[in-house]
Amino acid sequence: MDGLPVTVRLIDPPLHEFLPDQTELTAELAVKEAKGEAVSEHEAELLAAVRANHEQNPMLGLRGVRLGLKIPGLIKLQIRAIAEATAELKAAGKDPKPQIMVPLIGSHTEMQIVREWAEEIIAEVAGASGVALDIPIGNMIELPRAALVASDIAEESDFFSFGTNDLTQTGWGFSRDDVEHAFFDDYYNYGVFQVSPFETIDWRGVGQLVDIGVQLGRSTKPELSCGVCGEHGGDPASIHFFDAIGIDYVSCSPFRVPVARLEAGRAAISNESEIAAMAAEECCNDGCCAGEACTCGDDCKCGEGKGSCCAGENCTCNEKKCSCGGNCDCK
Repeated sequence: MDGLPVTVRLIDPPLHEFLPDQTELTAELAVKEAKGEAVSEHEAELLAAVRANHEQNPMLGLRGVRLGLKIPGLIKLQIRAIAEATAELKAAGKDPKPQIMVPLIGSHTEMQIVREWAEEIIAEVAGASGVALDIPIGNMIELPRAALVASDIAEESDFFSFGTNDLTQTGWGFSRDDVEHAFFDDYYNYGVFQVSPFETIDWRGVGQLVDIGVQLGRSTKPELSCGVCGEHGGDPASIHFFDAIGIDYVSCSPFRVPVARLEAGRAAISNESEIAAMAAEECCNDGCCAGEACTCGDDCKCGEGKGSCCAGENCTCNEKKCSCGGNCDCK
């Protein structure tokens, strides 16, 4: 990875994942007491800590930046490790390009606090090592609120990465671990879903949050880099949508990379997928499409009074199908 950007996400899992299971620990100590064995002071303190930090819904609780603000040493340790490793590699003649990414940001103040910590630590390491360090500090957009206040968050952020897995959970109010097996089959049968929103981006809902976040972020910083991190980053239909709204890159699991690269290339060349077309904000106007590129979608009345296709310069018929995704009279 020498010379290539490497994004390091700071600690994200809920605190309970770093502690013993409450039920197992309670049972273990109860058995010891029943056998007349002494429970050590450490074991008692550990059980008390586990109980104090128990959460009913940990994925919406003490995790991400919240955990870092509660226990600052956790993320300060990570930031220092990243800075020291970067300085060491630079001193050895390498060209490391790390980027620090803060998860689950929901407000400007959260990002401001972490950024101040990070800049102070990076400056300390640079001074101690004698190596100049320039490490971008960005954040994930995983909460609807973060997307809606992205213009404020962007003041403290060098880049955005939209965590669409969590954004889908928080946007729909789903707990993914519970709902997929609980009622998704019923939702398919009822026609609520044609495909899981965790597989292909829900462009009418969650996708609009991403679009809003991109627009608001770039209203503050026009050159703000915006990416997507999650399973949607390897889904062909989702990639075409992301390209249409100006996402710079997608990140996905290794086995999805070949498909992601292919679809990203196709999207960059054509940008004519039906999902991207339907998601665009242009609407029909006076019986035909508005704007230079026809992208009005399901309710398109292209062809009515305008001949065989749309008025837009970039709208073309191919194999009797119009690139706008509407019901055009292609011949």
